[in-house]
Amino acid sequence: MRNEDSTVRNVLQEFDEASVDDAVKTLLPLCGSPAWAHALVARRPYADTAALLAASDEIFPTLPESELAVALSGHPRIGERMGGDGTAASLSRSEQSAMQSADEQVAADIVQGNHDYEARFDRVFLIRAAGRSPREILAELRRRLDNDDAAELAEVREQLRQITRLRLEGAYSQ
Repeated sequence: MRNEDSTVRNVLQEFDEASVDDAVKTLLPLCGSPAWAHALVARRPYADTAALLAASDEIFPTLPESELAVALSGHPRIGERMGGDGTAASLSRSEQSAMQSADEQVAADIVQGNHDYEARFDRVFLIRAAGRSPREILAELRRRLDNDDAAELAEVREQLRQITRLRLEGAYSQ
C-alpha cells in the first residue's frame, strides 16, 4: 500500500512530466482559464503541492479581465445544476451540494439575486460555495450587489482563486 506522500508525489510527477498540451488539459476543468493553465504549466516542475498552490495564487492577480470572463463561462449560476458529466460539471455539483438544502424562499431569493447580479455586472455570480450554507451564499450575493465594478471584479478574481485552489488541492493532495 502506498503512503499518501508517495501518491501525491506520483500525481505531481506525472503532471510535471506530461506534455504541455496534456498538462493544460488536466488543469482547464479546475479553473477554465487557458492563460492560467499555461502559466501554471510553464512554471513546472513543482517540488510539492504547496509550491503548486503558491504558483497558482501568484498567477491570479495577473490574469486579464478577459481571461476571468473565459473562466466564468464554465460556471453555472449558483443554485443551478451544471449539466454534463465532465470534470468541471462534477466539481461544480459537488461544490454546490449545500444548495440542495435551501428552503423554498432562500432558493427563490437566490434565483432573483442571480438575475439582479447578471443585470448589474453582465456576468454570472461566482462564489466559493463549498463550506457555505444557502443563507450565507444569499447574504454574500446581496452584499456584492452593492459593489462598484472595480470592487466586484476584485471579488470575482478572489472567488475564482479560492475555487481553483480547492480544486487543485483535491486533485494534487490525494
